[in-house]
Amino acid sequence: MDKYHYKTLFFLILMAGTLLIGCAGEKVMTSAPAFKPYQFDADQYVPKVDNFMVILDTSSSMADKHRGQTKDTIAKEFLMAMNETLPELEYNGALRTFGNEGHLADRSTMLVYGVKSYSTAAFGQAIHDAKGPGGDTSLPLAKAIAATGKDLASAQGPIAIVIVSDGIDLDQAPITAAETLKSQFGDRLCIDTVLIGDDPAGKLNLEQVAKAGGCGMSATADELASSENMKGFVEKIFLAKRAPKPAPMATAPTPKDSDKDGVPDNLDQCPNTPLGATVDARGCWVFASVVLFDLNSAEVKSEAYPMLNDAVMIMKKNPDLKVRIDGYTDSTGTEAYNLLLSERRAKAVEDFFISRGVDPERLTIKGFGFSNPVASNKTKEGRAKNRRVELTPVK
Repeated sequence: MDKYHYKTLFFLILMAGTLLIGCAGEKVMTSAPAFKPYQFDADQYVPKVDNFMVILDTSSSMADKHRGQTKDTIAKEFLMAMNETLPELEYNGALRTFGNEGHLADRSTMLVYGVKSYSTAAFGQAIHDAKGPGGDTSLPLAKAIAATGKDLASAQGPIAIVIVSDGIDLDQAPITAAETLKSQFGDRLCIDTVLIGDDPAGKLNLEQVAKAGGCGMSATADELASSENMKGFVEKIFLAKRAPKPAPMATAPTPKDSDKDGVPDNLDQCPNTPLGATVDARGCWVFASVVLFDLNSAEVKSEAYPMLNDAVMIMKKNPDLKVRIDGYTDSTGTEAYNLLLSERRAKAVEDFFISRGVDPERLTIKGFGFSNPVASNKTKEGRAKNRRVELTPVK
């Protein structure tokens, strides 16, 4: 190989080595994994608050960078992640920005969403459209907090305030405004703060604002960047676990009613009445809907015929059924007289059944006089009910 070819080969080797070294030394930039919001089961949660207000810092310091991004971008990405994690439940939402810039109506703070029923899509659009950054921080934040008191003046129920800021250049004014807001709403209101960036003074300032609310938390956007931590943040501020549904009441077992007369066995004083028999509250086969007999009479009243005919039909449907016809009286008269009268009444019903075709061998009678009354003998109505006949199945 001649000298010319040696030089050419050396040059090519040198160029290839330079390229390899350059490629090896170049840093490959990788993008952060996309945020994947936690999906709350809306059926398992209820709102912890009825209203919430997000106060977003759009002042000039938010144009500064933190970890390669402007703090304004970080703040919006944080709010977008919160918005995507927050389930659409029945609460009212609002978004207010602050920063001394010309696009703000009073050059300090502006309500850009709400107060109205929360919608993930509409709230996300409001975050996206929020302008900034520009202007200073301290006085506009105090004005934003004060304006929040007017925004929510008519709000009912618990309220959450979330302030998203780098906390830079704050003085006592926002803390005083937060204390005033707390006194306006009392225990219904909590103030939470989220630090954008890592400025130690800004962190302390926001912690003092949250402390003025008495029940809020103070965190950083860096801490809440993961889906799991954002889940915890959203749940703590906005959500409460739905109370478990009460266990179904144990259904009391249906009382047994062996003879199916509508009176359970434990209350039935006359078991084994035939199906279809008219019974009273005791479960006894008794003719109580009409008065069978007049006072001192053993003649069956005609008004009782339909009821007695029903009893005849039951006897015919149950050819093996035998009954004892029990006669009763009210307390008018002597015991001996009423005992005989009750037997005559039982006999009158027996004769009625026999005349309608019931075999006499299936019937027996017994008089009980004025014993075992079913109503008070002190009233006319009660005495009428006691002048009765009952049928008792017998074997």
